[in-house]
Amino acid sequence: MRLALAQLNPLVGDLEGNGALILSACREAAGADLVLTPELSLWGYPPRDLLLREALLERQQRELERLATALPAGLALLVGVAEPIAAGGMPRLHNALALVADGGWSVVARKRLLPSYDVFDERRYFMPGAGTSVLELERGGRRWRLGLTICEDLWVEEDLQGHRLAGADPVAELGSQAIDLLLNLSASPFGQGKLQLRRQLAARASARLGCPVVYVNQVGGNDDLVFDGASFVVDAAGAPLLQLACAETALGFWSAGETPASPPPAEPAALEQLLRALVLGVRDYAGKCGFGGALLGLSGGIDSALVAVIASAALGAAQVHALLMPSPWSSAGSLMDAEALAERLGLGGRHTLPIAPLMTAFDAALAPALGREPDGLTAENLQSRIRGTLLMAVANEQGQLLLSTGNKSELAVGYCTLYGDMNGGLAVIGDLYKSTVFALCAWLDSAAAGPARAALGLPAEGELIGTAIRTKPPSAELRPDQRDSDSLPDYGELDPILKRLVEELASPEQLVAEGGNPAVVNRVAQLLQRAEFKRRQAAPALKVSGRAFGNGWRMPIAAAAEEAIL
Repeated sequence: MRLALAQLNPLVGDLEGNGALILSACREAAGADLVLTPELSLWGYPPRDLLLREALLERQQRELERLATALPAGLALLVGVAEPIAAGGMPRLHNALALVADGGWSVVARKRLLPSYDVFDERRYFMPGAGTSVLELERGGRRWRLGLTICEDLWVEEDLQGHRLAGADPVAELGSQAIDLLLNLSASPFGQGKLQLRRQLAARASARLGCPVVYVNQVGGNDDLVFDGASFVVDAAGAPLLQLACAETALGFWSAGETPASPPPAEPAALEQLLRALVLGVRDYAGKCGFGGALLGLSGGIDSALVAVIASAALGAAQVHALLMPSPWSSAGSLMDAEALAERLGLGGRHTLPIAPLMTAFDAALAPALGREPDGLTAENLQSRIRGTLLMAVANEQGQLLLSTGNKSELAVGYCTLYGDMNGGLAVIGDLYKSTVFALCAWLDSAAAGPARAALGLPAEGELIGTAIRTKPPSAELRPDQRDSDSLPDYGELDPILKRLVEELASPEQLVAEGGNPAVVNRVAQLLQRAEFKRRQAAPALKVSGRAFGNGWRMPIAAAAEEAIL
């Protein structure tokens, strides 16, 4: 039996458009017996409250009927659908797979394990399926028994994952079914280290069941989530037989029992995976929201430099524009570094708008209300808000997507300004700690990044970020000789604390017990909590970590403070 793995990039809610993508893949898969598509492939994942719209469920019915009549003869298709439940009550849907073949369609599997952690909220919409799902198909002169699972149904190895949902073990239950292949159709978002973890889960399942595992994943950016694809096949011993591209649409073929003459290509290095995920996230966010170009503030610092590189790879440098907005406290070096970066990338346009006259005008306008001209933090924030207003005005006038350039470390501790540098439609690196920003930029400037840079349409040789940008002390330059270290611990100390507090939900007491400096840990924990109201108003950030600020971080704004541990 010949399988076609259709690694598709759907638009959420576009049932007709997604159906057309599926049908196109089926026509391209001439000679295959069965086409596999990702979880909820007719809807795109995650459809969220679109699933509550009755009109869309009716359109799904029509699209399935259209697929059934248009499918090439002799070809079968597994497609991800939302199956209405006839009985009353809520939820009233199953997350399901439908088999389309021979002019008709029917539901053949229902998802058993419904994640409601991190960014997932499936129990809001779906009821879990009951019992195993085995599909029997006559192909190639024999009857094949295919075990069917959907995404989380494969995630049952607590020792590998660190956690698992309570409930059934769909893999174990298939052990008595004498299946020939295990199929897992997924919509699994990108996360650092996740490609390897999926392979480990599939290898564990293949060992338990004694058969190959076929894993098909969605690709593309949908809001703050980036789906990396990277679909694959492993044999009964867990060895790779097929590997599809990371962060690209793809159609791959594998015949059951076939062993490749040479092993599939290795996964990209971790920093290349991260770069490709961020580029895909920006490209799809802009494209799916109807933006042809992007705008950002270019300061000469490392954060805005990295965002400019990612945006150039995503949209083409000609479609990326920048504003340089020096204040009286901006160094000449920063301005030169920003201009040099724009030249290296070949940005479509840049304009320098000095903000000193606006600062003077605001000071004069505010003096009567304040009894004096603004100073201190108020004056510093005012600079950021002036810049934010200029950026929003230009983006508005030119129909561009404004990209926020703040990183996760800043968002975590509130080292950012509402209605200022937080302005934007997308926080490109809002889930990258500052130390990760440094690491990614160092890799981008290394020879090892050359092939990836060339593949993404970036200059393949020479420095891209630049030594001057990578090595200068981090500073917002909002007052003379300002450094981030004036207000924050060194990022090498800050980021590990933040990772434990944010991604692992450790308490300050735990960190101190592990040897953390009590004064630093306490202060960071307090800053994290006090900045919650800012994060609630932030642009969506592309999720690339285990826990990002956004849908997977649901902390109250008004809450009891952590107890002091000094």
